[in-house]
Formats: sequence, structure tokens, C-alpha cells
Amino acid sequence: MTVLVVIENPEECPLNFSDVEPVAARTYLSDSSYAALKGVKVFNICRSYRYQSIGYYVSLLAEARNHKPVPNITTIQDIKSMGIIRLVSEEQSELLQKIFTSEDPQKLSINIYFGKCTDKRFEQIASRLFKYFPAPFLRADFGFYNNWQLSNVSPLTVKEIPVEERAFAESVASEYFAGKKLYIPKRSISRYDMAILYDPAEQRPPSDARALKRFIKAADELGIGTELITKEDSNRLFEFDALFIRETTNVDHHTYRLARKAVAEGLVVIDDPESILRCSNKVYLAELLRRSKIPTPQTHIVHSKNLEQILPEISYPCILKQPDSAFSQGVVRAEDEAAMLEQTRQLLKKSELVIAQAYLPSQFDWRIGILDRKPLFACKYYMAGNHWQIVRKDKGGREIYGKVETLPVAKAPSVVVKTALKAANLIGDGLYGVDLKQVGKTAMVIEVNDNPNIDAGYEDDVLQDELYTRIMEVFLKRIEMRTSGSRNA
Repeated sequence: MTVLVVIENPEECPLNFSDVEPVAARTYLSDSSYAALKGVKVFNICRSYRYQSIGYYVSLLAEARNHKPVPNITTIQDIKSMGIIRLVSEEQSELLQKIFTSEDPQKLSINIYFGKCTDKRFEQIASRLFKYFPAPFLRADFGFYNNWQLSNVSPLTVKEIPVEERAFAESVASEYFAGKKLYIPKRSISRYDMAILYDPAEQRPPSDARALKRFIKAADELGIGTELITKEDSNRLFEFDALFIRETTNVDHHTYRLARKAVAEGLVVIDDPESILRCSNKVYLAELLRRSKIPTPQTHIVHSKNLEQILPEISYPCILKQPDSAFSQGVVRAEDEAAMLEQTRQLLKKSELVIAQAYLPSQFDWRIGILDRKPLFACKYYMAGNHWQIVRKDKGGREIYGKVETLPVAKAPSVVVKTALKAANLIGDGLYGVDLKQVGKTAMVIEVNDNPNIDAGYEDDVLQDELYTRIMEVFLKRIEMRTSGSRNA
């Protein structure tokens, strides 16, 4: 394999590489003899990889020529993505807490040369960061913010390499250029691009950092390039083929607006805006399920004018819900009529309508995950200890969750799975989590959730990586249908 080391001005390079003469970047870009070469690995050590810079074009044209650039365009984009950097930081948090000590300054940087660094203490994290961001020379910045975090990754130019580290950088680089250590983590070429919307500050995100990483891996294996985005990236939606929302959704919220905008741009979207609209309001769901004769606990839609009239029809204890309640917030239990009146009047201050639902005591709720009108996973969400919900707060305000047990879908009661499918199919063909309680031979739907939780070690406990692959396969199928002009996409 031919090895090319490309830099803007080779004559100004302070490093000397064994048996390799650097090539001027503009020569590589414009000289047709380089374009005709086959079996080439291009080490791009230009001073900048920013968009439309010389360094960016070196890697871009190398890919177009079927050369193998290091870094490639995907890595360049990842280095610029704070979402990816946060995700890597969370993934490596345990290691960071081990290698950094209280004696270290609260902000420090390390220089990484092909996964190596001069300080042996940081060699493990340097190696791991090189696998995430395969680029010749990197600077990694760390900071202590309640715990140690990776705060930034950036290219390290040859002129920025400290004099005392140049011999080390030359030695490591020469080994790579000579082919002794030519392994570079492979990054697949993306056929399509997906944005994953998330909020790094969200306390109860639909997917944790490990699950997001598995989504990214599954997409990459199918040829779908992914980028974690936040609401600030809404003006970039046109760059993608699909939008996957992994942030808690609501109608009066940017998640709904971004879903609408993405659909208008022609993207494949999960959760689609119709699903967000239908699932976010429990008044709509109650009416939809009632009209479709799907079993639910006895349910009443309460407003200020009928509150007194329906009191004789209410059994106690009962559950009161705000129409847009989520994660057990906006949901209360009234033990008697007096409490029901007081709590309903409080909820009516926020909404014109309130849901009153019969309380069905149980050890757990069923959660059936549905995707593309097919069951995906089955979980038992157990109630938190000494509580009637799956989450409670202790005296210090800390949230305590009940255990989660995941089963193969085939092991869940068929009536539960069939009822969940019927309910979800009323909403659409997206990704849903249907909550149910089994009473004898009947499965009663509590609610249908768009944007259901998929966390590593819980909902994926049975299918493991296959769960993430199945979701990405649905995206791929829909993107391809959309691209081919199918009306069913």
C-alpha cells in the first residue's frame, strides 16, 4: 500500500519522518498523477479540518478517489460534534475518574499521537480516544465539573507539538507510515445520514448514553451515518435523511416543532408529529380507546362543569391525570371524595380537562414496545417499593425506581401483546410503548406512549444489539422507500 503524508507546506514541517516525504496539500489536490493512484492511504496532517479548508478537501477528495484518508470525513465531523464528545465522555466516565486525581488541575490537556502519549498514565484513554476519533495528532481537553469529563477534542497541528514531544511524535508517526502499525479503526461509508435529537441535560432521557452509542453502532453497520443533534441544530435538518427523536416529546415543545419541520423537509421521522400529538394527550387517547372498544380502566373526562355530577360514578381510590402528564408527573391518587375534589380542582387550574381513572392495584405494569406495527420487546415495570407507581421520591428527593424485567415477546401473555398491538395501531406505524395491566384474562390499556424508553440493560436485555438493529432497519427501509419515490414511505 502506498502511503502519502499530506500537509500544506512540507518545507515548514518541524517533524522528520523515516522513509516518507510529505506531499504538499495543493499538489495532492490538483496533480492528476495522485488522483490515478490506487491502494493509497493518506495521512492528512494539515493544520485545520474545518469545513472547506485545505485539510477538509484533502480528506474529501481522498474518499472520492477511493483512497483511505486518516482522518476521514466522518471523523472530521465527529471531532466537531459536541454531542459526540459528550457521549464519548459519558462512555469513558469510569476510566476518567480512575486516571485523574484530586491533585490534577481542574482543567488539563493531553496530546495524542496515533493513540499514544508521552505520559504513560494517560495511555489508556489516549488509545480509546484514537478509536473514537482516528486522526494522526489530537489534543484532548478534560475538566472537573462535579466529576472528570472530556470537554473537547481538536486536531493538533505539527507546529503545536511541543519541542520536547517532537521526537516521540516522529517515532510513533514513522511506525505508522512505515506500515508497522497501519491498523486504523474502520468507519463505514454512509449511504444515508440520520440526526438523533437528544438533550444532554435531560434528567430522564428516553435513552441513556450507552443506548445511544448502540443506536449509532447499529446505524453505522447498515450504512447510515449518524449525528447527535440538539434543538439548536434545527436549521440543519435538511442535511439529513432521517430524524430519530430521543428526547422527551410534547406538543407544546420544540420536539414537536422539529418533527413537523423534518417531515416538511422530506425526512423519515420517528417520532412523527402525528404520533406525538396523539400520544401526548390522554383525553384524546381515552376517547380513541373507548370508541375502538379497547379495554381500559373505567375512565371519565372531568371538567369544571361536570365535576359534581360524576362524583357518584367514581370509585376510590382513583387516579387523576393531567392530559399531558408523563413519567408519573401530573398523576396523583385520590383516596376519597374529598381528596378527589381538592386534587381535581388543582389540576383544572392547569388544564380545562382532567382524566379520572379507576385505580387497578398490581405488582407491575406491562410495557410492550411496538415498532412498525410489530411487537419489539416486552417488559414488566415493577412498582417502586412501598409505592403505587414505578417511581417514587425518597425524603431527600432522590428518585427510586422499581425493578424492570424483560422477557421474550413470545413469553408475554398473548392477550397483553395482542391488545397492545391493537392500541398502538390506532396511533400509527411508529415506535410506541403500550402500558397495560392484566386483570384476569383481560388486558387493560393504561396509555400509549410515543418515544418509549430504550435504555441499555433494560428494554434491550433480551434482544441485546438486535433491538437497535431492528429499529435502524425500519429507518433504512423507509429511507429507501422515500428515495425511490414510494408513496408508502
